Amino acid sequence: MPTHSFWFTGPLTESLPKSIGFNRFWQVLHRGCLWSEHMNSDFLDALKQLEREKDIPMESLIETIETALASAYKKNYKHSGQIHVQIDPSRAAVKVYCHHYVVDGTPKDPGEISLKDALALKPDAKPGDLIIREVTPENFGRIAAQTAKQVVLQRLRDAERKRIFEEYSERTGEVLTGVVQRREGRNVIVNVGRAEAILPESEQVRGEHYRFNDRLKVYLLGVKETPKGPQIIVSRTHPGLIRRLFELEVPEIADGTVVIKSIAREPGVRTKMAVESRDERVDPVGACVGHRGTRVQAVVSELGSEKIDIVRWSDDVATNVAEALKPAKVTRIEVSDDGKTALVVVPDNQLSLAIGKEGQNVRLAAKLTGVKIDIRSESKLDEAGSAYQAEPAEEEADAEASQGGSAASEEGQNAAP
Repeated sequence: MPTHSFWFTGPLTESLPKSIGFNRFWQVLHRGCLWSEHMNSDFLDALKQLEREKDIPMESLIETIETALASAYKKNYKHSGQIHVQIDPSRAAVKVYCHHYVVDGTPKDPGEISLKDALALKPDAKPGDLIIREVTPENFGRIAAQTAKQVVLQRLRDAERKRIFEEYSERTGEVLTGVVQRREGRNVIVNVGRAEAILPESEQVRGEHYRFNDRLKVYLLGVKETPKGPQIIVSRTHPGLIRRLFELEVPEIADGTVVIKSIAREPGVRTKMAVESRDERVDPVGACVGHRGTRVQAVVSELGSEKIDIVRWSDDVATNVAEALKPAKVTRIEVSDDGKTALVVVPDNQLSLAIGKEGQNVRLAAKLTGVKIDIRSESKLDEAGSAYQAEPAEEEADAEASQGGSAASEEGQNAAP
């Protein structure tokens, strides 16, 4: 059996993965190795190095190359029968075989051979036998080199895509530190380490500017499979970003002593967060604020000066609503029997503060507690002179224009733990 030189003569026109193992593999192909009984063992050594670096089993790489070489053979050589390529690592050899099944009569399939032809190859052949012939061509080395290079490249890309998808899928709901790379339309592309993530326009904070090389923390929403590889979606508006940032800054939250019960957020403007302590000796609000406000200020700085109100959580609906409306002071609260609506009475001079600018304070309080809140001033309530009946509240209240009003919100939005 003659030896076959294995050379790659084409130019290297694509970027290669940053891998010592692949560079060695490429060098072996480029300088030539022998595809026969004397095939250069450097080829297999390079595959072993790729296995260590990229965590791709060598058996899988060899199987993939064998399949690709079989396809390359079929495209470049006439054949009849089933083509199989076998790489034998122990003997450092690669060979091409043609499989035929013996039939009694005229073959109707390329994988069949007549009994007459089979007897010429194997004197004791009989119908149903499998005849295997070696058909390794002398000039197969060049085709094999080109095919092996492309196959290994694609296998590395697929493995890298799979690894990125699995790694970031497991980290969904975490905070990632990224660097702004560029804009693609209205989306911002952020480098998050091993991959690039997309910050869609819908997940960007209004008023924030994302400049090249800016460092920022983002919340990992999820990973999607696409034909071009995994697509990592991140957010700057998700309430979970607040939760994770406080977990990073407050040890008592990280170890479970202080629990974040609910978060209501209007990104870039204001956030309300309700906390509870599992240890009566630990003040949950003080733990989150930190000495001279250092902990909460670290979170505010990351969010671009978004205001954060931290209040105590209570299982009592009235107490919870009163806390959520802070910094406004409440005179009294009447809760409906189903606990879904509440009439809040405040001093006249606290009405604007309780409602907030464009209804922001009461709107966030309603989201935080999951209760529809109807705010009345003491004077207006006295003028009405009637018992409280829960009414659908207005979606927003104007603090500047009304002396009394009502505000409502959607059901309370709790950030996922």
